[in-house]
Amino acid sequence: MDTQNIKYDCNRGSINYRTDEGELKCDFNPGCCKLSVHDWLGNIPNEMTRDLFEVRFKNTRKLYFRNISGVQLQVGDIVVVEAVNGHDVGIVTLSGPVILSQLRRNNIDIKSYEFRKVFRKAKPLDIERWQESIAREHKTMIRARQISASLNLNMKIGDVEFQGDGTKAIFYYIADERVDFRQLIRVFADEFRIRIEMKQIGARQEAGLIGGIGVCGQELCCSRYMSDFQSITTQAARTQDLSLNPQKLAGQCSKLKCCINYEAATYIDAHINIPNVRSPLETEDGLVYLVKTDTLKGIMWFSFEQNSMTNMFPLDAERVKEILRLNRRGVKATNVNPRKENKMPEFMSAVGEDSISRFDDKGGEKGRNNNNNNKRAKSFRNNKRKGGHES
Repeated sequence: MDTQNIKYDCNRGSINYRTDEGELKCDFNPGCCKLSVHDWLGNIPNEMTRDLFEVRFKNTRKLYFRNISGVQLQVGDIVVVEAVNGHDVGIVTLSGPVILSQLRRNNIDIKSYEFRKVFRKAKPLDIERWQESIAREHKTMIRARQISASLNLNMKIGDVEFQGDGTKAIFYYIADERVDFRQLIRVFADEFRIRIEMKQIGARQEAGLIGGIGVCGQELCCSRYMSDFQSITTQAARTQDLSLNPQKLAGQCSKLKCCINYEAATYIDAHINIPNVRSPLETEDGLVYLVKTDTLKGIMWFSFEQNSMTNMFPLDAERVKEILRLNRRGVKATNVNPRKENKMPEFMSAVGEDSISRFDDKGGEKGRNNNNNNKRAKSFRNNKRKGGHES
């Protein structure tokens, strides 16, 4: 196999290449599989799911089929499956008992759901036709955008997916309001000579289809594992004391990041034990002002200077509650002295509290090294003179 002819299709999770005889081959590439699922129940037999398989198409579109062909299938096989009209081609990405949890996640009842059929494993002719349809997708999307713009439709076509037999295409679009597609579909049908299906998606779903790397350095959550999206508000960011900067809070979809909701419940629970300090605390040393709060640790930082972060000192949340109770009775708190607080180090290296200056040359060592070098040089000169006199 010539490595120069290998083409990676991360939209469908496959590797395409031609053999020396000119035959087109496609192999499964798990590294490009969006919404991938770890099969933690592998090699466990289950009669209920013996003929059920998850088949992935383009990007995050996955459907579930029943194998009626009688052919043994496994993850990575390219199969021809039943479609509404004609047939489609996809890659088997999941099998076995773990499919039951995926069906529950997608609200599919295994007893009443009518699964479509897996006809056979894909033949070379099926793969050739499939790749020809894939090659048309990008040009079709560009042309479709031009047509929608010429019709002054308030919409954006984000992606186009051709069916495996090339007779139908799904146009994924984003629109803020209802769009009249009657004229658009007629123009599409005349232009592309295929059946048209329009499917509306949201901005987060579009980001999942396209994929990418987030600011955390990992693959986007909507592309990696998320299949349902919950509403996200700035209140979740305020709960976590995040900076309300739109550029930092927004993801690649220009919406609030989904990960803002991940720890919101933990912070809401932690805020129950944090007292609400609306005015400075009265102590015998003077008024102290709240500067910041470490919610998860339950520590509140105060300073004797208002709106200043100089000379801050920490107080435990329970200690702050006690001071508030004293202030309400008109009593000033005592023993609030930053010099008496035991500050725990925020970071400790693996070698302890060693100073980085230990790598610097110390004067004593440098002096001893210079003395040793001078002694060796003097001894070398004496031996040289002695040898010259004897000769």
